[in-house]
Amino acid sequence: MPNLAKHQNYEILNLLGYGLAKFDNNFIKEFGFETKSSFFEYFVQLNIVETGSVVKNRMDLFDPFFDNGRKGWWQKGDAYIHRKQLIDSLFGYEDVKGFSNIVKLFLQEKYQIHDFVAKVKPITQSRFRKLQETGLEAELYFMNNYKNISGFENAELLDARLYGDGYDFELDVNPQNFLIEVKGVREKKGNIRLTQKEYQKAKEYTKDYILTIILNLNDTPKIVTVDNPVNCLAFEEVIRKTEEIKEYHLVSKIC
Repeated sequence: MPNLAKHQNYEILNLLGYGLAKFDNNFIKEFGFETKSSFFEYFVQLNIVETGSVVKNRMDLFDPFFDNGRKGWWQKGDAYIHRKQLIDSLFGYEDVKGFSNIVKLFLQEKYQIHDFVAKVKPITQSRFRKLQETGLEAELYFMNNYKNISGFENAELLDARLYGDGYDFELDVNPQNFLIEVKGVREKKGNIRLTQKEYQKAKEYTKDYILTIILNLNDTPKIVTVDNPVNCLAFEEVIRKTEEIKEYHLVSKIC
């Protein structure tokens, strides 16, 4: 079984693997191909992969998560299901045509390949922008795996991301309430930063504020938690110059 550590074209390969596993031959027909081998070879010609087997391997990775008659790499269990969950969260509602258009949009924007016409709704384009953000992938992984953290097996999860108040989630374990800030790192190690709000919230809640780092998102993620992070870790204040923000104020009366 090939090593599935991050390929340089990781994002498009995951989209291809998902599409092939979920929609099978109907997916490749949306690109004008009749056989999977010719579809695989197309991405060799585009220099996205060295061999067609790389695309097939990605299909094998996603196969066990769909009822398509193929077992794929079932031996891996749920080790890579976080990749499916990310795509599901953004595009799981799409039919084969809609999902194919998302892949075509990716090819256009990332690789300047205009062999196909991509027709997507504005909201789909907004979801498309989220696809490559580490933060969303890490948050989804946490939401699906927080019960595996010792002490949180029976916790109730409350989503606080909408409020922008210095933490992502609240975990309630009666009678305690913990604030959770999630950070993602694509490799096995790397740097993170806290915003001013996050840092102040961590100082306010001390041991009830837990920094949760999802490491190795590109391969098999690992959760690391740090209670009272501003006391346990060394942070340096960095002042960043932000660009001027433009606003447009109404000068005429509303009709």
